[in-house]
Amino acid sequence: MWKWARRPPARRAEASRLAPSFLAAGRYGFAALLLLAASLEEVAAGGNGAAVRQYGIGRPASAAEIAGWDIDVRPDGSGAPPGRGSVKQGEKLYMERCAACHGEFGESAGRWPPLAQGKGTLASNDPVKTVGSYFPYLSSVFDYVRRAMPFGDAQSLTNDELYAIVAYVLYLNDIVDENFVLSKESWAQVRMPNAGGFFDDDRETSEKAFWNPDPCMSNCRPPVRIINRARALDVTPDEDGTRKRGVE
Repeated sequence: MWKWARRPPARRAEASRLAPSFLAAGRYGFAALLLLAASLEEVAAGGNGAAVRQYGIGRPASAAEIAGWDIDVRPDGSGAPPGRGSVKQGEKLYMERCAACHGEFGESAGRWPPLAQGKGTLASNDPVKTVGSYFPYLSSVFDYVRRAMPFGDAQSLTNDELYAIVAYVLYLNDIVDENFVLSKESWAQVRMPNAGGFFDDDRETSEKAFWNPDPCMSNCRPPVRIINRARALDVTPDEDGTRKRGVE
């Protein structure tokens, strides 16, 4: 049976910093199961030269199977695939594959999320989180488009198409100019506007004043006290339900 242990406060910030890595690891669950099953056959009893236990299940994951899942890209461009695509090439592809949901200019269509605009809104009561206003790294955009887009036909884009569409999305956000060509070689030229907007979890210091060192652990609910009744307040709906007594 799985058991969850409560982390001591000193490790909460560390856990928060590592959380994205754990979330990303979930994407590789299938490949991890293959590797785990194979590794069970190679577990040595005690690790000191004792006989290897053979469980008779699983097999080593093939290079092709691993490659199918190992498509993550780091912020510095490490892991980016070969290929290239220009803003102008991306415009045509975007109109064909993306505009129906995200709008011709990234403004969104219907309930689909916008991809452009929203600059300066993150500190407001109505933040608009787009590629230009929110995403911290080019790899964040590239990886999401690569894994999940177009909606309903994910991972159907070639590498060149992927580079071109991402280049055009960057252009819609005024991050690159119309002559830009995105590739692994030009990756470092892209500067995302909100790259400095993310920081490590600092709740251990910034929220320490709100912490209760002696939280209530039992019988914490205060006694219920009735302060009025619906009939006395005269808020019971009329029979036709069109209005409430006592309410103008």
